[in-house]
Amino acid sequence: MARGQSNRPAYHVTAGILYAFFALFLVWPIVQIVGVGFLEKGHFSLAYLRLVFSDPVLRQGLCNAAFVAVAVTLCTVLVSLPLAALSVRYDFRGRAFLSGLLLAPLVLPPFVGAIGMRLVLGRFGPLTQIVSGIAKALGGRGFNDLGIDWLGRYKIAGIIAIEALHLYPIMLLNLQAALANLDPAMEQAAANLGAGRWRRFWHITLPLLRPGLFAGCTLVLIWSFTELGTPLMFDYYTITPVQVFHKITEVSESPLPYALVVVMLLASAGLYVVGKLMLGRGYAAATTKGSVGWTARRLTSWRGALVALAFVAVIALALLPHAAVILTSLSTTGGWYKSLWLAQFTSSHFTDALADQITLGSVKYSLIYAFCATLLALVLGLATAIVVVRSTLRSRWVLDALAMLPLAAPGIVLAFGYLAISAWFKHVLGGGAAGGWRVVFDVTEFPVAALIVAYAARRLPYVVRAAMAGLQQTPRDLELAAGNLGAKRITVLRRITVPLIMANLVAGTLLAFAFSMLEVSDSLILAQRREYFPITKAIWELSQRLGDGIYIASALGVWAMVFLTLVILCVNGLLGKKMGAIFRI
Repeated sequence: MARGQSNRPAYHVTAGILYAFFALFLVWPIVQIVGVGFLEKGHFSLAYLRLVFSDPVLRQGLCNAAFVAVAVTLCTVLVSLPLAALSVRYDFRGRAFLSGLLLAPLVLPPFVGAIGMRLVLGRFGPLTQIVSGIAKALGGRGFNDLGIDWLGRYKIAGIIAIEALHLYPIMLLNLQAALANLDPAMEQAAANLGAGRWRRFWHITLPLLRPGLFAGCTLVLIWSFTELGTPLMFDYYTITPVQVFHKITEVSESPLPYALVVVMLLASAGLYVVGKLMLGRGYAAATTKGSVGWTARRLTSWRGALVALAFVAVIALALLPHAAVILTSLSTTGGWYKSLWLAQFTSSHFTDALADQITLGSVKYSLIYAFCATLLALVLGLATAIVVVRSTLRSRWVLDALAMLPLAAPGIVLAFGYLAISAWFKHVLGGGAAGGWRVVFDVTEFPVAALIVAYAARRLPYVVRAAMAGLQQTPRDLELAAGNLGAKRITVLRRITVPLIMANLVAGTLLAFAFSMLEVSDSLILAQRREYFPITKAIWELSQRLGDGIYIASALGVWAMVFLTLVILCVNGLLGKKMGAIFRI
């Protein structure tokens, strides 16, 4: 007991350092945005917020963003709920392999997949050829000289499809974890009372799935509402994230961009509250873990084949953007023009992607950003997990909530928050002798520190959740025994705690590193000078270059996809079924 009492000051100091980090790099950016958005000539004003809602273009952008978010969330639920039930409750040949492939969309940011889909959906691309062939087979005339303008008429449908295909694994992981934790006795009791299959689902299973459904819906709603890369790649400008991106050049002149970000933040919070009211009620009551888990029912012959076919169909759709990117990276210029298949292949884009002036620096800087951010996230995440799980501090739940805040706070909001902090520093420092410090704190001139901190803050939840899972499953007896024998806290941490949860830490840091390498919103907004571009900003710049730009961008996306695939496989091997905890708020 005396040893435990002596450790309390260490927990207080650690918690204080963590609170300081969260206050500076999570809370302060949000406060700065809110402050700038509500200021006019140094005085509180709602003028810019009113302007956001009075401007028909900005108002339409908010409506479109909300529509995309709701549509993407519904699509992910419709896809993930049946797959989760089939994967948890039934066993069939190839289940483990197919379940792993369902996570494949995580290895490619949706805006990279949009690059390949732009060519597939071109006026004279493969989809036009397919539709034209079907029309001719049915006695029609096929397409005219103008082709079919898929990207002009159906952009929003393409955005919804690509984002849903990218985000459904997050919903799937949460639903699988929730289903696996349900007590089968409750459904069995309902069946014994005469309830049919659908009635058991609606009145027993679905209400008990609320925690997992709420977690998945919240993440997908906010992610898709604030997704910047996909609509940007589709040249869809009437949507709030893209409107915010295009107003970056105005941040030093007008509070309007910040007011627009404030509206996005309020809307995200509103989506969270609505989801909480609809799905999060009765969280404690709905969270019931059975003493006996589900025993998967073995399916053979045609039933097993039918279930496997459903998995294959979803996987085929989910891998379509990946296949489009790969084929685009292998295509010669104009290779898909009025052709269903590539007439000529080339591998030169892969070497060009690693030799291009933009990409060389971007790979180097992405590695620097991701490594430093991962190291910072590892230290902060492990400290947060230890305080939350091992200490008895009354405020540890606040620390846990702050650590999970980046999952619910849009990346575009944090990025603009750092711009606001940068503007504040420049204003405070002024000119003269402090001019050199102005450059250091100027994110537009020197974004390295801001990108590292932004990446670390955005990916911190992965490390925290992975470390907490390891600590909760590791008995504390060895730590207490070492402490009673006189070992210092740092020695216990280094020699006992960390080795026992090493697999969890490696999994969390691998995910943090991989997703930091491919962070989109922070990279596109904060990296404004070419010499500091990370990979995602280089892909965006290349995709806008005429000639071979889109092909080299696709090749760079393939290199990133291969890298992230290896990381996801490693993490899945280390965590297995516990991987769903990484994406839980």
